[in-house]
Amino acid sequence: MLKGKRIVVTGVLTDGSIAWHVARLAQEQGASIVVTGFGRAMRLTERSAQRLPDPPPVLELDITEPAHMEALVADLDERWGSVDGALHAIAYAPEDALGGLFLSTPAESAATAFITSAFSYKTLAAGLRPLMQRAGGGSLVALDFDNTWAWPGYDWMGVSKAALQSVTRYLARYLGGDNIRANAVAAGPISTVAARSIPGIEEFVAAWGERAPLAWDMEDPEPIAQMVCVLLSDWAPATTGEVIHVDGGFHAVAMARHEE
Repeated sequence: MLKGKRIVVTGVLTDGSIAWHVARLAQEQGASIVVTGFGRAMRLTERSAQRLPDPPPVLELDITEPAHMEALVADLDERWGSVDGALHAIAYAPEDALGGLFLSTPAESAATAFITSAFSYKTLAAGLRPLMQRAGGGSLVALDFDNTWAWPGYDWMGVSKAALQSVTRYLARYLGGDNIRANAVAAGPISTVAARSIPGIEEFVAAWGERAPLAWDMEDPEPIAQMVCVLLSDWAPATTGEVIHVDGGFHAVAMARHEE
């Protein structure tokens, strides 16, 4: 499905990360990849990369540092000359922007959540755009958590994820002329390091168990990785600006399931 594709995968932390499973599946489907990490977590990323089928290069990228984005683009230009796709799996909110502190969150913390979790999709897209133009187009995919509703404790991260969906639509608008697609995958809750740091994650899990029409396994990121790879491939050539749910159907129903 991805034979010959050159893909950038951000957000690989451990081998339980959704991004790690995307990287693994992309390699299994024939893609060449690089993964990114930064700061104190860089060693975790490097160790996790060694567990992939073909350990890829690990490049430094703090998406909030313009110099890092410039260095990444320069490296990819020299390494590959063009890029076919990228996964945006980047999100962060300070502690005082989560956990029921919505009304007292300072503007600076809300801004940090927005810039890191939503504006960064634009940063990644704009940086990679020249390399994707050289490839004749490509595909950008962001990992999302649908925020049609207000979730307990998710607070300004929820606001940022809602913004991420809007950024997705605007990227589709402005990059379509370059034959670059921009989509998001709204995933159900998965037992990752990031998910476990969300206050009240147990309530999310309980809600999925009661309401999702299809059984949802928090320990299985494979369905999400599969959808991401479909969007990165040539099998979705006319799909852009979409938020595609991979959540067991949770988003589609209004009430808990009842056994018949």
